[in-house]
Amino acid sequence: MARSQLGIAVAVQILVMSVWFAAAAAVPSLKADWGISSGAAGWLTTAVQIGFVFGALGAGLLNLADRVPVGPLVFGAGALAALSTAAVPLLAGGLVPALPLRFLTGVALAGVYPVVVRQVVSWFGGSRALAMGALLGALTLGSGLPHLVGAFGDLPWRTVLLVTASMAGLGALAALRLRLGPFKAPAAHFHPGYLTQMFRDRRQRDVNFGYFGHMWELYAFWAWIPAFLAAARPATSEAGLALAAFVVIGVAGGIGCLLAGVAARRRSAIAAARLALLTSAACCAISPLAYAAPLVLLGAVAIVWGAAVIADSPMFSAALSVAADRRYVGTALTLQMAIGFSITAIAIRVLPLIADAVGWRWTFLALLPGPALALVALRGGADAGVAAGPEDLLERGVDARNHPSEKHVAESHRD
Repeated sequence: MARSQLGIAVAVQILVMSVWFAAAAAVPSLKADWGISSGAAGWLTTAVQIGFVFGALGAGLLNLADRVPVGPLVFGAGALAALSTAAVPLLAGGLVPALPLRFLTGVALAGVYPVVVRQVVSWFGGSRALAMGALLGALTLGSGLPHLVGAFGDLPWRTVLLVTASMAGLGALAALRLRLGPFKAPAAHFHPGYLTQMFRDRRQRDVNFGYFGHMWELYAFWAWIPAFLAAARPATSEAGLALAAFVVIGVAGGIGCLLAGVAARRRSAIAAARLALLTSAACCAISPLAYAAPLVLLGAVAIVWGAAVIADSPMFSAALSVAADRRYVGTALTLQMAIGFSITAIAIRVLPLIADAVGWRWTFLALLPGPALALVALRGGADAGVAAGPEDLLERGVDARNHPSEKHVAESHRD
């Protein structure tokens, strides 16, 4: 039953998350049709990020994950994401009317990604690291899927959005089969006031600053790696660039998540996060050299970066779920996510402005402070109390259903 539920969850994540970067994948066609710049087109992705923040906070305040069964909740959110995406090519004739629709897509996705994470956590004990790696790999694959759609020829942007909206609709239907498992957490209310306590505690503060640095890099990289590759190899067709972006974001990112799950199971969440951050920081630093390097070297750096940039994502959630006050783990994770996605909105906006000033060759250097800050935050005390996480407890024979820390992790993914 657990494996079948994981399979459904993976399918839902891949299909529904395809709408996240649907507009980003169609930027060249959108720019030509609407007569807008790359920076203006970037607002279509920024609107999704801001919508996700509002959706996550709203779901936490309303306690939706405990009031609505998981299947109907994800179905409704997925259907809303599909409809709001389809409405852009069907109803919006320009950037301004498209922005509120993309905002609504972000709100809807906040009812899919965190809820499905909680659903998977409720089914797995000792093999949770691998299950979470598979789920985050699915999110990554889904985020890159619009680029794969674009790889089937120089498709009009309307076609790309309608195809991904259809995928999201199928994912919403599949979500009706989702059920919570035996490790589900008891209901807990969202407490925004916990924010001050979370940042007074050094362990939680270090983990959060690590996560925030990671988020500065992640979504800006996903949003603008197609533009970076296009500038580096301008003779490449749009279909070829779309396929390259899918490999970097979807395929490499999915593999990175699975490898991180294995590494966390063998060592610790913080150790796996450090390795991913070191790798992505190195890729940031050499990005100007890779830009001008032969194609094989540029591709190798992009693929390694695509794997590393997402690999640490579930590690920070796992670490915070152990470090936080056990009464407010759900609140801690919701606040971490809301702040982190707010940072992504800023990073996505900043990069095209830098590119306009200095060119894409040097632009990705602006991402380097993210993993650098994260590594500084994790340099010492972050390991205390979080390196030996719930996975380690399970492997030592502790009953997951009775150990408080295990309950915390299940609770933490509720919002």
